[in-house]
Amino acid sequence: MARLQRTLARPVTLSGVGLHTGEKSTVVFRPAPANSGVRFVRTDLAGKPSVEVRPENAHFDPGAGRRTILQQDGVQVHTMEHLLAAVAGVGLDNLVIETSALEIPEPADGSAEPIARQLMDAGFEEQDSPVRHIKVTKPVTWGANGVELSAVPFQGFRVTFTIEYDHPLIGCQTRTVDVTADSFLKEIAPARTFVLERDLDGLRRAGWIKGGRLESAIVVGERGLVNQEPLRFPDEFVRHKILDLLGDLFLLGGPLVGHVTAVRSGHQSHVAFVKHLKETLPLPGRRAGRPREEWDITAVMDILPHRYPFLLVDRITAIEEDRSIQGYKNVTINEPFFAGHFPGHPIMPAVLILEAMAQVGGLLLLNSVEDPNDKLMYFMGIDGAKFRRPVTPGDQLHLKLTLLKLKNRISKMRGEAYVDGQLVAEAELLATVVERRPA
Repeated sequence: MARLQRTLARPVTLSGVGLHTGEKSTVVFRPAPANSGVRFVRTDLAGKPSVEVRPENAHFDPGAGRRTILQQDGVQVHTMEHLLAAVAGVGLDNLVIETSALEIPEPADGSAEPIARQLMDAGFEEQDSPVRHIKVTKPVTWGANGVELSAVPFQGFRVTFTIEYDHPLIGCQTRTVDVTADSFLKEIAPARTFVLERDLDGLRRAGWIKGGRLESAIVVGERGLVNQEPLRFPDEFVRHKILDLLGDLFLLGGPLVGHVTAVRSGHQSHVAFVKHLKETLPLPGRRAGRPREEWDITAVMDILPHRYPFLLVDRITAIEEDRSIQGYKNVTINEPFFAGHFPGHPIMPAVLILEAMAQVGGLLLLNSVEDPNDKLMYFMGIDGAKFRRPVTPGDQLHLKLTLLKLKNRISKMRGEAYVDGQLVAEAELLATVVERRPA
């Protein structure tokens, strides 16, 4: 699962027409620094404002047609789902995507393959930072009006999609794909968007699909395809729905690790599900407006089993998968151990500083397993522990853990604790991940 982040080796430019607005526009993909994620830049607006690809910026407007919308500080980008599916499918992590119009242009054939091929042709540049996966750590479900979406832990990225249409050419189709760059390019990217011919007049009257052409979609008539080109796959319809879902899931802000199942869903339910995932899973940057690296206390408690008075982590500010993690513990006079540990001269027990280190390290380890809710981290040993100055109420412990060795769920980590930039404690910790015993 672990790999280094990637950006483009050189810029890529594509032009076309927006499916709904009919406006001509140009999109330029540019390389971006590690850990910056993907963001759109509206070059047609004063100041060239940005819109980040993050869950809190995802919207669906029923009055805007069958499209996904990103919005930040009043600035919008529309119909980016095929583009983001291509970005996710080929495995790019950091990009600046400049667009000269509100709506992203649609590839000429209504698929994501032309975009994906151009990105592949440009080549990739590896960056010296591991990928920050969006990990499904526990089962999550969402449903409304007959639509069902769920995600469960899985060591990889798998999508299962079921569609049901009252048309004999489409009917009920189900497909499961283990999503990799290879499977995306071969099985998903070529699948074209589709529309029932009987729905076209209503879409046009609503002011949508102004840029739609027969060549840019599969049009399904009462007696069969209106297009001259045959289906690229017998189940091309459900494959394209998987493509749409991949683009919408990338609104989470990074590659997903888990098994997502969708039944009868579309862009509106995809956006709702993305927001539900953010609210439910312990995701970095979960709180709106906070740094994308930060895990708040709610997210921490979703993974760590510890609770008061033994929960000694307040937030995580940085995590590099299989490498390192940083977190904070705020030390206050209200800590229960101060009542009996040197009364009248409050000093945080040294063993609890080690425990705080271990809990931060536990988050690093538990985040690497398929289902952390079924696992615990046990201490196995402590080497080279040193305590350089007392920690007292009002201090804030900055805890840094670096993974030195990991083999068969047994890890060795170096832990350091700082207060105001000064090293106050250090140790090497040996730990293992074990199955949580039934209650």
